[in-house]
Amino acid sequence: MVKHPLQQAVFIVTAASDEQLPPSGPPEVAFAGRSNAGKSSAINALANQTRLAFTSKMPGRTQQINLFRLRNGALLADLPGYGYAAVPKQLKYHWQAFLGRYLATRQALVGLALVVDARHGLGELDLQVLDSFLPSGRPVLILATKMDKLTPSAQRVAASAIERAAASAHPAHATQVTVIPFSATRRIGIEQAETLIGEWLDVTVESIAAQVAQDRGAAAQESKEKAPRSRGVSRGPKRLA
Repeated sequence: MVKHPLQQAVFIVTAASDEQLPPSGPPEVAFAGRSNAGKSSAINALANQTRLAFTSKMPGRTQQINLFRLRNGALLADLPGYGYAAVPKQLKYHWQAFLGRYLATRQALVGLALVVDARHGLGELDLQVLDSFLPSGRPVLILATKMDKLTPSAQRVAASAIERAAASAHPAHATQVTVIPFSATRRIGIEQAETLIGEWLDVTVESIAAQVAQDRGAAAQESKEKAPRSRGVSRGPKRLA
């Protein structure tokens, strides 16, 4: 299994439209969440870096997908925060459409980490993100952040409420969703989140390696079949004396 999958991540490109996204290739894990839910802090904590993902001074105004290369070749996609009221409607609609297309059609996307403030639970826009992604059959990790601001009993209540809300909204896809209580400052849930994301990438990398081996074998067989035959004397079947 891939250990500490987000550590040693390096920035590679920013995309503000479908055309600017790199071709779908290596497996991608995306992080999404409302503005001020703690998404940047969660990414930085999992990457064990302080400024890999930046927190905008004007939440919701950065409308790009930031892509980072992980050390195993996979990609981390940091999706802009959504739901900030100060964003102009036209810009908001453009981003929501871009986000929806990315989540629904990006072939390389193997899993989604949805960052949710545990104190507020799943909101309408969070549920819309799940609407776009869950029908694909791929897994979702809900990081219930800012657990350090709740008492232990309140933490359990908050996590259970998020689980029930996700299952109620998508009963057919409930098994795809995992909720992990999380705190970047207290490092709550770091190990569990790393383990799950590592499993996503491990399975994907193994599948890709198996497919590559299969494709190479098929190509070698096809090349062998197309190879010209020797022009030596043709031998017919043996005759019995």
